[in-house]
Amino acid sequence: MLKNTFRRWWDLRLQIALLGLAVTAAWGVRQTQGAALFEVYNWVSRPFHANGSGQEQLILARTQELQAQILELETQNQKLKELLGYVSAKKTKGIVAPVIGRSADHWWQQITLGRGSNDGIKADFTVMGTGGLVGRVVSVTPNTSLVLLISDPTSQLGVGITRTRHMGFMKGKSKNQAVMEFFDNVPKVKPGDVVSTSSFSQLFPAGLPVGKVLSVDMNKTPAPEAVVEFSAPINSLEWAVVYPYDKQAEEKTAEGQSSAPEGGEQKQ
Repeated sequence: MLKNTFRRWWDLRLQIALLGLAVTAAWGVRQTQGAALFEVYNWVSRPFHANGSGQEQLILARTQELQAQILELETQNQKLKELLGYVSAKKTKGIVAPVIGRSADHWWQQITLGRGSNDGIKADFTVMGTGGLVGRVVSVTPNTSLVLLISDPTSQLGVGITRTRHMGFMKGKSKNQAVMEFFDNVPKVKPGDVVSTSSFSQLFPAGLPVGKVLSVDMNKTPAPEAVVEFSAPINSLEWAVVYPYDKQAEEKTAEGQSSAPEGGEQKQ
């Protein structure tokens, strides 16, 4: 009997204590607007959130990496298609080569191609890009070729105005432009005129596109000058085409054609 009375008394006290605890907790939540409860929840669930967030960041980073790779491949593919289209339009077969080396200190002076003597490339071969002349090969290894760019200030070549045939020589300015100095004191030239290699060039075949005239200074001494913008994208080259060039063979061919009788082939 006494045992049952004590149990009922204890149960009543426990219920009162639990009720008081619940009222106190409810009052605390109301006063803090649930901040304490929210902090407890965050503390308990933080490891799960951290793991999930880390995985999402990894997936996002990988997705962005793949998208960048796809864009780069599409760009490379488009540039290669343009270059191959340019090559197919040429009568002489060229050797397509990637640009594998370019120093920031010599950006406008030289590039290294990923083809060499094993592919038939030799020194003094002509290097073209999409749109026009790029430079010439100055040295080769079995698998690489060093190219001196026409934008190098030490690279001088004979050029002419296609429209009027006025001649001069051109030297690079370490950027996507060059200076053409005319042989004539009053050349017929204007902005927009096309510039190409001339027959006076000792390093390149005649008739190769070089660029277009941007401006002309007729008062320049000792001879008028023109600023020429290159037609090939020398500042962003990634591929190039190498063509064989033999000055002596070209001169012999020209002499043979000039000595041939009219209306027929040259006599043997």
